[in-house]
Amino acid sequence: MCDLLRINTDRGVMLSDGKSRFSIKGQPIYHFLGTSTFSEYTVVHVGCVAKINPLAPLDKVCVISCGISTGLGAMVNVAKPPKGSTVAVFGLGAVGLSAAEGARIAGASRIIGVDLNPNRFQEAKKFGVTEFVNPKDHNKPVQEVIAEMTNGGVDRSVECTGNVDAMISAFECVHDGWGVAVLVGVPHKDAVFKTHPINLLNERTLKGTFFGNYKPRSDIPSVVEKYMNKELEVEKFITHQVPFSEINKAFDYMLKGEGLRCIIRMEE
Repeated sequence: MCDLLRINTDRGVMLSDGKSRFSIKGQPIYHFLGTSTFSEYTVVHVGCVAKINPLAPLDKVCVISCGISTGLGAMVNVAKPPKGSTVAVFGLGAVGLSAAEGARIAGASRIIGVDLNPNRFQEAKKFGVTEFVNPKDHNKPVQEVIAEMTNGGVDRSVECTGNVDAMISAFECVHDGWGVAVLVGVPHKDAVFKTHPINLLNERTLKGTFFGNYKPRSDIPSVVEKYMNKELEVEKFITHQVPFSEINKAFDYMLKGEGLRCIIRMEE
């Protein structure tokens, strides 16, 4: 958790001199999240650059950084489901499906996907999800539904929505004695997590993660190698591509929840 380079959406300038490296017609254009990659050329802090396998196709591995690494790492580095275990994933967007992919790679026997959008269920099967729960289909809390399905609760759960009610459900649906819940989604700043302390006293574990506990510079190259070795499939995360001039279309897809990841291509 680097103090210097922690994600700061407000900064927008280089650390060395507090100035932007971009401008248009004399007006500064600000940096974004330490990488500023919505441009043909960029300037970044040395700590924001990772050297990866030169044979890796950039139009595929560009989706690994934020999203895929976060979900995958939350599962394999933090939740660490033992082979044959049962896992619940809350939220089946790109981060949740990366978590499901991590559970599949780890050899989980059941991967239960939880989402309010039933259109996501079919797609999620490609990522190893074996069963689906839509909280809207039930008249009791989803954690109770999952506990009934799994004889007391899942071994591991990963929450990828940022909705505080989903976070509480994800924690309360793990089995007492050994269950581990991992929070990944970023909540509203005023959100408050409430649960009865007995849920912790009964030997459940609640964890949080940032970027899947990967250290970007040292670990992203190894995630790229997972793709190069065909352990990790990234093509199935790429559902749309747009030219750079249509970048706003990519944001529309994201806001509507259409598809998973959209590649923005620089025009030749």
